[in-house]
Amino acid sequence: MAVAAEVREGRSRRGRSKAKRSGEPGQNPTLEVPYITRRIPTYDLLDEEALVRIEVTADRILAELGIEVREDAEAVRLFREAGASVSDMRENVWNVKFEPGMVRDILKTAPERFTQHARNPARSVEIGGDAMVFAPAYGSPFVMDLDNGRRYGTIEDFRNLVKLGQSSPWLHHSGGTICEPTDVPVNKRHLDMVYAHMRYSDRAFLGSITAPERAADSIDMCRILFGADFVDQNCVIMGNFNTTSPLVLDGVTAAGIRTYAAAGQGSIHLPFLLGGAVSPLTMPGSIAQCLAESLSSAALAQLVRPGAPVLMAGFLSSMSLRSGSPTFGTPEPALGSLVLGQLARRAKLPLRVAGNFSTSKMPDGQAMQQAMMSMMSAIQAGGNYILHTAGFLDGLLSMSYEKFIMDCDMAGALHSYLRGFEVNEDTLGFEALAEFGPGEHMFGSQHTLRHYETAYWDSGFNDDRTFETWDETGRVDAAQRANQRWKQILQDYEAPPIDEATDEALRDFMDRKKASMEDAWY
Repeated sequence: MAVAAEVREGRSRRGRSKAKRSGEPGQNPTLEVPYITRRIPTYDLLDEEALVRIEVTADRILAELGIEVREDAEAVRLFREAGASVSDMRENVWNVKFEPGMVRDILKTAPERFTQHARNPARSVEIGGDAMVFAPAYGSPFVMDLDNGRRYGTIEDFRNLVKLGQSSPWLHHSGGTICEPTDVPVNKRHLDMVYAHMRYSDRAFLGSITAPERAADSIDMCRILFGADFVDQNCVIMGNFNTTSPLVLDGVTAAGIRTYAAAGQGSIHLPFLLGGAVSPLTMPGSIAQCLAESLSSAALAQLVRPGAPVLMAGFLSSMSLRSGSPTFGTPEPALGSLVLGQLARRAKLPLRVAGNFSTSKMPDGQAMQQAMMSMMSAIQAGGNYILHTAGFLDGLLSMSYEKFIMDCDMAGALHSYLRGFEVNEDTLGFEALAEFGPGEHMFGSQHTLRHYETAYWDSGFNDDRTFETWDETGRVDAAQRANQRWKQILQDYEAPPIDEATDEALRDFMDRKKASMEDAWY
């Protein structure tokens, strides 16, 4: 309903032309794109023999150890009817085992690439193949900024972060639970979060997964926004589902996966593996377990509705052996991400992997060093959907306003990196040398004048001036610049237009849902 009206009325002011030029203040004009099309190759770390050994071990895990399914008899019924071996462990707990190759056979109906539609059609994203989509970080209970420090997130913080994401040309997707709005009851906050994505962004987004009825509410709100027939035939929302490692699929997760799949919507299947705690300490072992958990979880979606979009996913984490705490942005999980990319391509599934991870408590040098190590692994792995692109700090416990800005700048640079370059007569630049000859500068050459606006990435955020100029203008560091930037963005923000009748229908749906239940705070 609303999508058709929006197409008739014209694209939102932030996406009226696919050729719109945009960028942060001071940046070279750059074509804003709805998603990145990779122009550089992926990095294949392991050879065929090593990849096969990992796949065989994943099959062995599923065949000999199996997956423990809890509190979802319907999921167990679907697995049993597909040919899995099921044994009762205790009341409402089953062990499900799969013969080698069975899960892969089930997943043959999953699309290798699909479109997630946005309410602004110009901002729909492709997920899979050579397409890459950047989305903000997800799931932090705390937020932080230089002015107010670390605190529990609120619905105002949630809306602010949606607005910051919408305002960045370097993100493509609005994300999901950007932070937990702890000032809204647990059983009702999903309504406010989904509505914030719908109202303050015109990009694609993730829905609720914390209970099957909340997943259903998210999809019902999409039916209001897009129209029921459109939703039935197209992916407009996805759920980000975590297995309970090691080797457990709990009832809430399984029922949520079934809810999204039954509606033909997308699901991400993500084991969160902490080496030495819930997965083997060695990276090949963690990768094999990740493959087993992710593929078996994704298979459930295909048993519900063959062809429902699914993403293989992996969140690999190392551990400080001195303290037992998770560590992020370290080399070994980065290598693991490269291998997950190879395995996803072999499975012919889109991949969610890595992001701008960090355990730093401030938007500082540690934060960006760790973030770059992790993010580059996602890039080189060929990840298709990169959650946690912006704002991740404090081991995912905190969403940082300042790091959000710094990460978006990095994402802008990665757009240029992933574009690569062409080698032709023009780019080889012989004429630049020939115009004035040896010993002469090329500042005024026709080649330089033709390319100076587009040849190099210019962040507009970094301070690349001389030390003396930086010193004379207040010695403002990166975190302080980011603090100034996010405040200015929120001050200048304009919400993308939405059909008034659709907005009213969404708010009425929320009001009726909230009135139907008492507040729950746990």
